[in-house]
Amino acid sequence: MTSSVTSPADRSGASADRVRSTVVVVTWRGRDHVGACLDALAAQDHPHRTLVVDNASDDGTAEVLAAHPSQPEVLRMPRNRGYAGGVAAALASVRTPLVAWLNDDAAPEPGWLAALENALGEDDGPGAVAAASSTLLAPDGRLQSVGVRLTADGYGADAVGADWAEGADGEVFGFCGGAVLMRMADLCAISGVPARFFCYYEDTDTSWRLRLAGRRIVHVAGARATHLHGASAEPGSVRFHRWNERNRLLTLLRCAPAPVAMREVVRFAAITCALPVRRYAPRPLRRDVPEAANFRTTLRMRVLGEVAVRMPWTLAERLAIGRRAAAVGRARVWREWAGR
Repeated sequence: MTSSVTSPADRSGASADRVRSTVVVVTWRGRDHVGACLDALAAQDHPHRTLVVDNASDDGTAEVLAAHPSQPEVLRMPRNRGYAGGVAAALASVRTPLVAWLNDDAAPEPGWLAALENALGEDDGPGAVAAASSTLLAPDGRLQSVGVRLTADGYGADAVGADWAEGADGEVFGFCGGAVLMRMADLCAISGVPARFFCYYEDTDTSWRLRLAGRRIVHVAGARATHLHGASAEPGSVRFHRWNERNRLLTLLRCAPAPVAMREVVRFAAITCALPVRRYAPRPLRRDVPEAANFRTTLRMRVLGEVAVRMPWTLAERLAIGRRAAAVGRARVWREWAGR
């Protein structure tokens, strides 16, 4: 891989010791939208370092990055490692105390970074805020997400609703990886990002581990960004559902109470086995099956196979997580946040 370096002071007009945050932007075939993201970062009213991870784009993204007037530092990957792998690769180059993840199809408002830095503050003692999640808005102004909530069956879902729409700050189970600021020390203490996930649930898994470590996660209403949502991915596609379902189960196996994790794996397998019966049983017994890709038997079998192959090191990671992040029990985190 190759990397071109420009010092933070050269781009921000501020001395490097004033720069607290590195903003990591992971892109893949982002030619049509990554420029707007970089424009928004260049307009921030707070000094920062910008690091773009280009996941081996082949659509002209590299030329857009090279020509952008902000001259972002670029880490060019030899192959596409997904969002999780791209963030993981970038962390080795982060020297600031804070690190932001920002989707390449998100454009933050000028005060975005300052609001997130203010929310984290200087206190990094026990129980401190480790991550500040942004307010993500659709291009038409609708609220997309203020963070991640934990559903009763262990999914990480966007936190939205009337209370958040009023613009209040507050604590959330987890952050949305599309636009978040974190303390590097906390991220390193929980072993960083699950790079093997490739894409999806890297934010939910990381939030779980921060919670187990006794750290807090908040939403910052004033840290606003417009998000195209899905410009680089394909929500609803076969790949989306494969990664989404697989990584949910892996997150639960790594982080959730054992009865919850096993219940959800067994439930997923049982539904998979029942789908052919529901589809092809004699007419009186036949049941409608949703058309969504995650109800295709072949996709679900592939998910179960991938989880089974990864089971040995996933369980080893579960033990390591339990040793490192023993401040709060798994059952307590589940009781406090699941289904809220």
